[in-house]
Amino acid sequence: MAGSEAAALPPLVREAFPRTIRLVASARLREAVLAPLADDDGELALLAEIESATSARLIAEERGVGALAPDELVHGIPHARFINASFAYAKPHAPMRFNPANRGAWYAALALETCIAEVGHHLTQALADAGDFNAVVEYGEMLASMSGLFIDLRGAAGHPALDPDPATGYAAGNALAASARAQGHNGIIYPSVRHEHGTCIAALWPNVVQSVVQGDMFRLIWAGTPDYHWEAI
Repeated sequence: MAGSEAAALPPLVREAFPRTIRLVASARLREAVLAPLADDDGELALLAEIESATSARLIAEERGVGALAPDELVHGIPHARFINASFAYAKPHAPMRFNPANRGAWYAALALETCIAEVGHHLTQALADAGDFNAVVEYGEMLASMSGLFIDLRGAAGHPALDPDPATGYAAGNALAASARAQGHNGIIYPSVRHEHGTCIAALWPNVVQSVVQGDMFRLIWAGTPDYHWEAI
């Protein structure tokens, strides 16, 4: 590799983040949807079998799904299902910034305001596509620690992976993430594209996400316009 090409590669850093924040839709924090239908443990077990036939997370844990192998997932730790779900439930027809359509990632930030800005942007886009800016959505914090070797884009604001246009940013970001996974790096640290001065982390492997606990709840509200406000619950 030419020296100029090597110099252009984003640097690697060994970082430890004791507290990162991911927002999860409140529906995922509630009791399993089928549980109220069961009168006893036997019926609950039967309903669980029905659910497992269609749950991408359970399928991934049993035999893998898409580009995700079952032995990559985590088991026997608090909130393992949330970690595994973030990798199993990728968008089937569209990649995100640092994950392809057939493999998810755990996206988190260092500040709540950054999480709100990122989630709010994507929800606003979805409401625009639906043609209706009236919505109330509740989210819960999932707090986690991370440590290890990461690709660091914090000093590379002009990197194509950070382009706000998904057509450019997501393609470049996925190429970078694929290279990072191939080399066994834990993830990518990057400046938030939606929140000035915010810092985000994309964990590329389930076992990078450690010591997960549930935090506070928040509500995002749209009242007929693309502008939204948020509040603690």
